[in-house]
Amino acid sequence: MMNHSETTFITDWIGRWALYAPNNVLLELDGGRSWTYAQAHNSVNQLANILRDEYHVSKGDRVAILSQNEPEYLFLFFAVQKIEAVLVPLNYRLAVRELHYVLDDAQPSLFVYQKQYSPVATDITTSAGIKSIVFEELIQRLDDTQIVTAKESKASPENVCMILYTSGTTGQPKGAMITNGMLFWNSINTGLRLNLTQHDTTLVFAPFFHTGGWNVLTTPFIHRGGKLIMIPRFDPDRVLRLCDEQGVTILFGVPTMMDMMYRSESFSGAKLAHLRYAVVGGEPMPLGLIETWHKKGVPIRQGYGLTEFGPNVFSLNEEDAIRKIGSIGFPNFYIEARVVSDDGADVGVNERGELILRGPVCMKGYWNNAEATQNTIRDGWLYTGDIVRRDEEGYFYVVDRKKDMFISGAENLYPAEIEQYIRTHKSVREVAVIGVPDEKWGESGMAFVVLNNGEKSTSEEIINFCTGNLAKYKIPRYVRFIEALPKSDSGKILKRQLHEMV
Repeated sequence: MMNHSETTFITDWIGRWALYAPNNVLLELDGGRSWTYAQAHNSVNQLANILRDEYHVSKGDRVAILSQNEPEYLFLFFAVQKIEAVLVPLNYRLAVRELHYVLDDAQPSLFVYQKQYSPVATDITTSAGIKSIVFEELIQRLDDTQIVTAKESKASPENVCMILYTSGTTGQPKGAMITNGMLFWNSINTGLRLNLTQHDTTLVFAPFFHTGGWNVLTTPFIHRGGKLIMIPRFDPDRVLRLCDEQGVTILFGVPTMMDMMYRSESFSGAKLAHLRYAVVGGEPMPLGLIETWHKKGVPIRQGYGLTEFGPNVFSLNEEDAIRKIGSIGFPNFYIEARVVSDDGADVGVNERGELILRGPVCMKGYWNNAEATQNTIRDGWLYTGDIVRRDEEGYFYVVDRKKDMFISGAENLYPAEIEQYIRTHKSVREVAVIGVPDEKWGESGMAFVVLNNGEKSTSEEIINFCTGNLAKYKIPRYVRFIEALPKSDSGKILKRQLHEMV
């Protein structure tokens, strides 16, 4: 019998739909052109040939890309996957220092970047000696009149096809290795829970350096032969209009986005007749907002996921959105979930414990980080670090977020990374960062700073010190100077006391 790791399966999803429904639209650029599955397949084949024949990208090589969402970005991933290489999407919001770290860790054989990031890319490629190409120049090579055929791509489900870097809880980003099998089973789970078909339409606006941009709806839709409409950024008025104009059937957003659309002048006039439901993640959606959307005829489906597993892990059926508000529902198909104590024993009903997960949607591990992998994946179970409880009916609820992480807008922020940098300031002895309420973004960072004896500083100085060296969204909005940080007997900073001070 063939070993599981030796089996191969079809990864060429665009190619299959180019065979089944060549004239169906795969992707439409808002206000621009569209690509059928046949046209997209042709572009994927051309890009794969260029990468392999001209840039000598081969199996296992990393291809890094620094770009905002573009249709060809999507095609580039499938081209990289076709030649069994690995795509490394880079967060264009990172500072140069942060990008240097990621590229040094990933060691790509090719760096693709948009022209607008040329100053950053030149600095990086010059110091690192990485072969590079301007994304626009690569796109110009594509020729719709030249039909390129290629053998259908197959690969092992264990093969890594993408590395997504997440902000590190220990101060440095970690690269989650996404496999072909992980994408496949996430698509199966998503399709089963959301009842996806090739007649569904959705919007794409989450950035491709996030797992949400790729795997909440984009790759499951392509696997099902659905239609994607790409918009450059989230705009509440435009999203509402497109839902009506394009017959959008499923919408993904975080509660902040759903609130912005509700407050939009376009909300009252929007029909939303085709919208089957909205999938909401990131944090619980307020009851009043859920009821508002339900009155509009749009059921809300709360979910939960993470880059390292899924990401579509839990889903709450729309009929339970109000009765079980705050719940993430049940695990999706082919996912096992447990709630355990610190000693690994399962806890009882409504008792708090750590959520651990097992299933085929688990990452392969962290790139170049065996220690972090071993700490996260133990005996086949992924330890999320999230504290949850399960009620009498089996519904799951997230009680506390992963360690000290907080969410600003749709961005996960890990204080350790921010603290590590602020501590390099000559006047700072200690620092602790927490998330505090923010009307616009949900939460913003507040840094509690202890200065060295005899040193003086200001909030503006600390914030200016971060500017240009941390991504803008990571920079604390508030800085508060205190005499000493509250600590336990073991020396651990008691962040709960900092929250109480706020």
